[in-house]
Amino acid sequence: MVRKYETIIIVQPDLGDEELKGLSAKVTDIIASMNGDLHRLEDWGVRKLAYPVKKSQRGRYYYVRFDADAALIAELERRLRLDDKVLRYQSVKLEKEPAAPAPKTVAVEEAPAVEAATASE
Repeated sequence: MVRKYETIIIVQPDLGDEELKGLSAKVTDIIASMNGDLHRLEDWGVRKLAYPVKKSQRGRYYYVRFDADAALIAELERRLRLDDKVLRYQSVKLEKEPAAPAPKTVAVEEAPAVEAATASE
C-alpha cells in the first residue's frame, strides 16, 4: 500500500560536496530501487542543533518527500542507521488530507465587576 512520507535527515556539517552528492544519490537510489516515487529532495543547509549530537553543535539538514510502502521506510532507515555521516533521521507518514483545525470558541463571561463597583459607591 503506497503512502505519503517525509524524512528529515541530519548529517555532519563538515562534509564535502562529493560526500553530500553521494548521500543524496544513495537516498534517491534506495527510493527508486524499491519502486518509490520521489517528489522532493531539498538541502536545507547547516543549522544549529538544539543539543549536541555525537559531539556536534551543528548539522546539515535534508528534507525528502516521497510516496512508498512500509518496506521502503524500513530499508531507508536501516541504511541511514549504518551510515556514520548521518547524525539523526526521522520519517513521518503524512495524512491524506490535513485535518481542519477546530474553530476556536472563546467563552466570554459577563463580569459582575460593574455591578459591584456601583454598589460600593
